[in-house]
Amino acid sequence: MPTKTIIKPAKSPAAVGLKPRRTRWRPAVLRRTDSHQSADGNLISGDIKAQTERVLENVKAILDDQKLTFANVVKSTVFLTDLANFAGMNEIYAKYFTENFPARSTIQVAGLPKGASVEIEVIAHF
Repeated sequence: MPTKTIIKPAKSPAAVGLKPRRTRWRPAVLRRTDSHQSADGNLISGDIKAQTERVLENVKAILDDQKLTFANVVKSTVFLTDLANFAGMNEIYAKYFTENFPARSTIQVAGLPKGASVEIEVIAHF
């Protein structure tokens, strides 16, 4: 029978709003990044590349905590406040997802928590 566990790794920032930081549901783990937050919960400064790097490092911390890699990711959804930033985001994204690419959707949104410019949600298998 599937099980649900809330995951709270020490190396990742706390969630923003009423959502768990991560939810593990066997056979999958869902991680919605909390934008480009540093470990102290503050957004880092910088362009879309720097922000995307921080987001994906946050995702990596969650995957590492569960002994997974980016190769385990089967679906990602990228939320951008400006699709003009797609190329910069995609350049950094390609450094983390190097083969067996997951299905991906990219969506422009009116805004993200704390004024973030990018947020990435992933679903990974065990």
